[in-house]
Amino acid sequence: MLRIVMDGAGDMPAGWAEMYDIQVIPLQVQLKEQTYQQGTDLEKGEFYRLVAETGEIPQTRPPSPQELVDFYKSIAEPGDRILSVHVTRTLSGIFASAQAAASELFGQYHIIPFDSAGGSAAMGYLCREARLLDRAGYSIERILQRLEDMRRHLTMFLTLNNLSYARRSMRMRSLQAAWANFLHLKPVVALYDGALEIAGRVLTRRHALENMLENVRRQVGKTPVNVAVFHAQDPSAGESLVEKVKSVLNCQDLIVTDLSIAVAANLGPGTVGIVAYPVEEG
Repeated sequence: MLRIVMDGAGDMPAGWAEMYDIQVIPLQVQLKEQTYQQGTDLEKGEFYRLVAETGEIPQTRPPSPQELVDFYKSIAEPGDRILSVHVTRTLSGIFASAQAAASELFGQYHIIPFDSAGGSAAMGYLCREARLLDRAGYSIERILQRLEDMRRHLTMFLTLNNLSYARRSMRMRSLQAAWANFLHLKPVVALYDGALEIAGRVLTRRHALENMLENVRRQVGKTPVNVAVFHAQDPSAGESLVEKVKSVLNCQDLIVTDLSIAVAANLGPGTVGIVAYPVEEG
């Protein structure tokens, strides 16, 4: 049996976990000397309330190899194959922990750590694609080939509303973030080779959203794509972006997700972004 899991830096719409049998590895968030486990003792509404009340910028901690060993044992039976999809290794140590856990459980479970080279809804789409192919009877080799193709053609852009989160967490080059903050500009950030890089700076939030969408359009052209719009505590910006995406991109599938606590903790409330990848032909 194929078990499919992703870590808590991934996003997916409500109902996908049950529909596609996807397990989520919860990540830990530290806020004002208190440690919370996302989805267990910290929900999104409470997370944003605590951030607003304390004025503290939260920190995240990836699970240790032993914690992943325990998680894999809790969701699978010996002999099962586990596809474990993770946020890009350039931003987190969880992929390395998954590799270590896979080595420790070798011979008991067949664990396949997969670096998404991204995060957020990209991980949700990868997991859904794997499950659909699995249910269609495809081999694990064919599933991995498709996921690698998706990863290779993945387009991801986002814009931040508060640079202090990214600068504190070192998710962007500190000098670039400081410069953008000093000039009071809104950055547009791209995912290149698994790393976040500033792709542009504009004066207003509206221009940032337009610039981000134009960057995505240049990347994908008129190719049929599956698209996700994600946001952190900014549903109005997400809804507005959805309408623009529909008019600009050749969307086959379009979903909206609320950015996971683990990612919002590093990028900050008000972050909005787009993930797109080409639809497989045939």
